Amino acid sequence: MKNWKLRIPALLFALTFCLINAGEAQTASVQGAVILKDEATPQPGIAVFLNGTGIGAITNGDGTFALENVPPGEYQLVAASIGYLTLQRSIALKAGETAQVLLEVEESVMGLPTAVVQSVSLTGGLRGLRNLPGSAQYISPLELAKFSYTDINRTLRTVPGVNLQEEDGFGLRPNIGLRGTGSERSSKITVMEDGVLAAPAPYAAPAAYYFPTVGRMQAIEILKGSSQIRFGPYTTGGAINLISTAIPSEFSGRMDLLGGSFGIRNLHAYAGNSHKNFGYLVETFQYKAAGFNDLDGGGGTGFDKKDYLAKFRVNTGPKAKIYQSLTFKAGQAEEQSDASYLGLTEEDFEKTPYRRYAASQVDHMETHHEQYSVQHISQFSPALDLTTTAYHTKFHRNWYKLDKVADGPGQTAGIASILETPGAHEEAYRILTGATSAAVDALQVKANNRDYRSQGIQTVLGYRFQTGKTKHNIDLGLRYHFDEIDQFQWVDGYKMDGGVMELTAPGIHGTESNRIESGKALATYVQYKLVRGKWTVIPGLRYENIRMARRDFGKNDPARTGAGLSERSNEVDVFIPGIGFSYTLDAHTGLFAGVHKGFSPPGTKEGTKPEKSINYELGSRYRNGALSGQATLFFNDYENLLGADLAAAGGTGSADLFNGGKVATKGLEFQMAYDLLAASGKGWSLPVNLVYTFTDATFQSSFDSEFEGWGQVKSGDDLPYLARHQLALLLGLGNEKLNFNLSGRYQSAMRTQAGSGPIPANEKTDAFFVTDASASYRLHPNIAFFASVTNATDEVFVVARRPAGLRPAMPRTFMAGMKVGF
Repeated sequence: MKNWKLRIPALLFALTFCLINAGEAQTASVQGAVILKDEATPQPGIAVFLNGTGIGAITNGDGTFALENVPPGEYQLVAASIGYLTLQRSIALKAGETAQVLLEVEESVMGLPTAVVQSVSLTGGLRGLRNLPGSAQYISPLELAKFSYTDINRTLRTVPGVNLQEEDGFGLRPNIGLRGTGSERSSKITVMEDGVLAAPAPYAAPAAYYFPTVGRMQAIEILKGSSQIRFGPYTTGGAINLISTAIPSEFSGRMDLLGGSFGIRNLHAYAGNSHKNFGYLVETFQYKAAGFNDLDGGGGTGFDKKDYLAKFRVNTGPKAKIYQSLTFKAGQAEEQSDASYLGLTEEDFEKTPYRRYAASQVDHMETHHEQYSVQHISQFSPALDLTTTAYHTKFHRNWYKLDKVADGPGQTAGIASILETPGAHEEAYRILTGATSAAVDALQVKANNRDYRSQGIQTVLGYRFQTGKTKHNIDLGLRYHFDEIDQFQWVDGYKMDGGVMELTAPGIHGTESNRIESGKALATYVQYKLVRGKWTVIPGLRYENIRMARRDFGKNDPARTGAGLSERSNEVDVFIPGIGFSYTLDAHTGLFAGVHKGFSPPGTKEGTKPEKSINYELGSRYRNGALSGQATLFFNDYENLLGADLAAAGGTGSADLFNGGKVATKGLEFQMAYDLLAASGKGWSLPVNLVYTFTDATFQSSFDSEFEGWGQVKSGDDLPYLARHQLALLLGLGNEKLNFNLSGRYQSAMRTQAGSGPIPANEKTDAFFVTDASASYRLHPNIAFFASVTNATDEVFVVARRPAGLRPAMPRTFMAGMKVGF
């Protein structure tokens, strides 16, 4: 009996082991990898599941996945993720079997057929980058999800050749340039959403006080070099295309809910589906914060943004001889923010960098944006397609902000002058900081009230054919565009009483800027792509006919009777040629080169010339498994550089363009990426990405500039607000469930005024190194927890001395929340 008692535990263990093995013998498993079609590159972050079951996984950093304990039977194996076409494959599993599969997914760039994407997108997605004869980047959905940035400045800092000047810390009013074009309100580059011009009035008033909400975008394309001439009118530095969430091929959606420091709340949600003959998508992105500045006497310094978007598509069936689709897109965005141009003096910044003076307490920005478009696609054959888009946008903004302060009896001074030399404006400075004013209207607050309208129709015909061993692609594009800006502004007078502003002299609407400016443009281009053997050649030619006009009613005619009407106009015809080459050295290495004409419209001011330049680039690409890289040398030789008198750039705000003469801009762009664990086979990835940009831009002539930000220019002076060195380093570590990302960015000091030699301390922004980090844990294939920190070491530094005074970078900020997909 004693021996039996000793044997019972052993028997129970043996029975349990047999039952487990028997259970496992009755199940199957699926192991495999997901790669990009035609590229054979692993695709992490793809959902792989058996349709109609709860069995699924997310691909690891090396693109592999495993589905365990699957009952025998027949299934539909599905691979799906935003930015990809849903892939389905039938699979039959037997008990005890481990099926090995390789899934090749195809990108869904802009939600368009693959052939059409080649004609209307900047890059063609990840697949299109390899043979593009020029420098280009594609920020994929996976890359955007790593940090879930809502600030376009932080999103673009890993792209070589991008010049950024921060302003508010949240990226509400971005200043973006490419290859030294100047960054003021992103006015010297072509910005698009889904291939449609996004600036409120890209010809008449290109300074973009509206920028598409990056937080709701699926991907971002950046194109530089000769191929950009398809996407004018600004063809010197490059073009940026923000790709909105595409209509999904099957019912799916997601909801991201994040919160964090400074009262940040972030909601992004969408849902959509496609059926045989129609598809739809509804989406919202809502973002708010209390702000990180401390207003004297208390008060808000934050913002509240709400963005809504809907798409609806009707299309022919899959067996139709000619595929056709008609997609309607409608969006609305609103913003309420306590934004101000008022910065700090040098002394006050050293003491309390996040302070805001009492005189900015009524500063407020309100905007309302609407966009509508209809896109028709006809794919007559795999070789011929026609894409036509009609679009209409409206944008209203009223930035109510302090402009001038009484500096003595009958004298006023601009806020930029007061903060630059407070000792010369002692009374005005005291009022800024809350001291009671003697004058009843000592504070002049301007209502920068403006309405924008932009509309047009554009069409692209793509034709592809082959003769022998030579492939030919021809793209023909045509666009008619009209835009206008209506400025109807006024100035209110306020008294400062013990730190509280009181309205004492309401202004009459239309007695400040009171004018309408418009731009009409007919643009067309032809681009031919020839591929033969190892060579790719892309010549192209763009033509722009532009008519700019201004009708100024003056400050004494708010009723716009025309009594004092002054008018001026300008018309420009220009041909913009370009050609690019690429040569494939071997399976991994390629060379590319290009030359093209740069152009920017001249505005309506008499004597202003168009911006013209000849731009060159030479570069090389390398890709071999987990290692990839690109290096590019560029040189922009300006015959005439245009500057803009923008209040945002420290000017008077007239928005007039002015000649800057000859300028030479040269530089180096370098990017290298490598996955240190690609060959480990353990399901982990450790990607390292290094990005460096060197930019040197100098005036080649001497002159007295009309623009205060340039001042007296001498030949050899550096252009202001261009960092000479920019470096970014990204590290990642992840598998199916866990992902960690670390990002560091260095930027050298920038001049705030044109000059040469050592930069004076009062004419520069600070050099800085900022670190961001993020982590995510996937609880379920459709549920993930996310956390991030920006400016992790809480660095304090000056990012700008304009529009008025010193402005700080955003302090350390934490974010956390949940991401749910379905």
